[in-house]
Amino acid sequence: MEILSALFKPVVDFALPPRCPICGVTVEADNRFCLSCWEGLDFLTKPWCASCGKPFAFEQGADSQCAACLQNPPEHDGVRAVVAYDDKSSLLAMRLKYGGRLGFAELIAQQLERFLMELPADALIVPVPLHRWRLWSRGFNQSVLIGRALSERSNIVMETAILKRKNATPPLRSMSANQRRRIVKNAFALSDKAGARIHGKTIILVDDVYTTGSTANACARVLKASGADRVLVFCWARVLTDYEQS
Repeated sequence: MEILSALFKPVVDFALPPRCPICGVTVEADNRFCLSCWEGLDFLTKPWCASCGKPFAFEQGADSQCAACLQNPPEHDGVRAVVAYDDKSSLLAMRLKYGGRLGFAELIAQQLERFLMELPADALIVPVPLHRWRLWSRGFNQSVLIGRALSERSNIVMETAILKRKNATPPLRSMSANQRRRIVKNAFALSDKAGARIHGKTIILVDDVYTTGSTANACARVLKASGADRVLVFCWARVLTDYEQS
């Protein structure tokens, strides 16, 4: 099979050349951005808020928090987002989630891999779950795809049976932060006997986009109440604008 793949690869590459996941122009290899889109992405790096990952304009110390997190500390222990959510980065997330471009999960995992250096070897990857009705209608959970690709690249174990979504929630896209918080507050639960599996562990909670943190906080609350030591959120993009609270 490997010989056949090698023989037919030039033909496939000619007929279906690799394309930039954002603008669609031809690129040199799969899971690569064109130069223009790469330079147009706002990659998030330190210094950032230790609690929510929001970038700081200048260095403020390793454990510094933004004003919002000082006022309302999140349930989780930090956010590791590859890029800021904007017109360009949102296209990749939307095409994975709603366009069925499942291969983009590998690209996201490739970019998330750099954040693993700070974590213990026995950390666990836990994707944010979908309710079974949403999973049946969509056919896949994008967070599971990203988590699986990250697990394969790092050999960190992924657990899909730890966390479950017990309530079906409506789409949150047009809702304020308070509305999101109320809707997802009790939407998640731990599966039977999962507490022993996560006790004392660092959990890598995988999602595609971090918006207000409502979903991540609801998941982290359940995980930490059941014995998880830390919950870090790994995602492709993080929204940096403040949502209205009403």
